[in-house]
Amino acid sequence: MSRRLPPDPDAVAAGDRSALARAITLVESKRADDRAAARKLLDALMPRTGRAIRVGITGVPGVGKSTMIDSLGAHLVEQGLKVAVLAVDPSSRRTGGAILGDKTRMARLAIEPEAFVRPSPSSGTLGGVAAKTREAMLLCEAAGFDAILVETVGVGQSETAVSELTDTFLVLALPGAGDELQGIKKGVIELADIIAVNKADGPGAERAATAAAEYRAALRILIPPGAPWMPPVLLVSGLVEMGLADLWKAVLAHRAKMEATGALAEKRRTQNTRWMWAMVEERLRDHMRASPIVRGRLPELESAVANGALSPAAGADELAGLIGL
Repeated sequence: MSRRLPPDPDAVAAGDRSALARAITLVESKRADDRAAARKLLDALMPRTGRAIRVGITGVPGVGKSTMIDSLGAHLVEQGLKVAVLAVDPSSRRTGGAILGDKTRMARLAIEPEAFVRPSPSSGTLGGVAAKTREAMLLCEAAGFDAILVETVGVGQSETAVSELTDTFLVLALPGAGDELQGIKKGVIELADIIAVNKADGPGAERAATAAAEYRAALRILIPPGAPWMPPVLLVSGLVEMGLADLWKAVLAHRAKMEATGALAEKRRTQNTRWMWAMVEERLRDHMRASPIVRGRLPELESAVANGALSPAAGADELAGLIGL
């Protein structure tokens, strides 16, 4: 029997914040009984999902993601929108909990009645982040939030996972960080739908303008001629709330373009298929770890691989063979 009563789907749909928080906790649980309850809850709420604007936000550490999200979210609330923020924090390897505590770094949104901020631990695996963030995002949509902002850790491949579950992918850049890619991998720039050079106020204004010009030059090389969307490069400042209206206009313009071309519907169909396979892979991994045969052999195999007596490929083959794969 589950340790907790599943939240009422009607309470989640009515925007009950406590019910929404409990629903997200339920979908993040690794208990088999909680997973069954989470599936039932999601099935009941799926007809209420799909209407929100989903924005993934990334950038190198120190670029000011949390400050920007706090300012942008407050701006959207002022425009009459309900805003949910899903902040993917790196996990503590000891406790599994989130490390950064984004809720404390988004002071205004954390107390705003029309906003909901949920830091979620990455749990050390990108696939887990993608699966649980998708579910949390759908729950927020069912609860009536108009805009879902997903903040990534900003340290690697999680950006790819988040770009594949949102509609618009926003890359925040720092002025004067060294070169035209500002320390962010070329691959992440290629994922960007919008690039915003942050901290473009005061003494940083000139460097920000230079960085923006370098980004535009880089995009002209990376984006093929005739592409349906050329990512705009904007100057913004989360600290002094500069450029927020233009930034959101760019998000809406990107969504409108995707809707007009059918790309939004196609992207979401692809995301749903990827979601299914991410969950299949997660369950296969859990099934393997739960197998008594695997548990009995695993310490010896891990030791052999760690010491170089067995190759990782041979170890993987033996583990898969133990459960008939």
